[in-house]
Amino acid sequence: MIDLRSDTVTRPTGAMRKAMAEAEVGDDVFGDDPTVNRLEALCAEISGKEAALFVPSGTMANQIAIRLHTRPGDEVLMESGAHPFNHEAGGAAVISGVQIRTIFGARGILDPAEVQAAIRPPNVHFAPPTLLCVEDTSNRGGGSVHPADRLQDLAELAHKNGLSAHLDGARAFNAGVASGIPLHERYRCYDTISFCFSKGLGAPVGSALCGPRDLIETGRRVRKMLGGGMRQAGILAAGALHALTHHIDRLDEDHQLAKSIAEGLLSLGYCVETPETNMVYVPILNAPQAAIELANSGVACIAVAPDRLRLVTHLDVRRSDLPTILTAFSRLPR
Repeated sequence: MIDLRSDTVTRPTGAMRKAMAEAEVGDDVFGDDPTVNRLEALCAEISGKEAALFVPSGTMANQIAIRLHTRPGDEVLMESGAHPFNHEAGGAAVISGVQIRTIFGARGILDPAEVQAAIRPPNVHFAPPTLLCVEDTSNRGGGSVHPADRLQDLAELAHKNGLSAHLDGARAFNAGVASGIPLHERYRCYDTISFCFSKGLGAPVGSALCGPRDLIETGRRVRKMLGGGMRQAGILAAGALHALTHHIDRLDEDHQLAKSIAEGLLSLGYCVETPETNMVYVPILNAPQAAIELANSGVACIAVAPDRLRLVTHLDVRRSDLPTILTAFSRLPR
């Protein structure tokens, strides 16, 4: 089966498994796991922030960030397709007691003018807006990449209006490779940034939350509160370290393969946009049934809407799989 459902389905490479098996470990809750400490130091350096916190998932990283930047009753602004609003099980309401106000962005890219219009003035009737979340790349936007100047404009707009700015960079390394701009430059204006190791980078578990040292130390307590304090977590951190040192540059292979899939689908008569990163969204009639038929042909993908499929390339998908993928789509009724 060629699995295009998500870049979360990747399996550790042999070299990554070896690194994990040989990892030096300690008790991370006591702060003495040397591999976790090395990972957090590297994440801080890559992000250009003072400190970093290793957490089990991107959802936990985002929820800790929301908790750190808000108080119960506050309002958090984000694009309507953003992950914390759509895919984090209502965590912001339960964990932080905040409401989310969504703003539509074309292909998931926020417009500063629309954000400014959504920031309501102080009023006893309104929940005070205290945080802007930006997702880069935008998953539901098709793996789209925010222009670097747009990212800066959004963060500066938030700060000018008294809001903090958090960057949900679950696929930040895809954005960095696609734009040619390293993370510490792309996200320098953001108070906190999260990124995942378990998506395009191919590690089995984990994300990082990066930001000011005092804020990250408070986040460490929130992680414990949420059950995210791990013990000999160096085994997991070693996989993430291997991913950071070996799997970033190869993300361009995923991007190029996604473009080739899109070009092939266009030649078959499908109306698809050229992807910016590793996601191809395919408009199609009866997407759930199409996904079943594709699986029967050896290609797994997800129907993200009644009329839309999502295909995601990653390190377990090879260019040699392209003919099989296109043949499976050629058999679908249209």
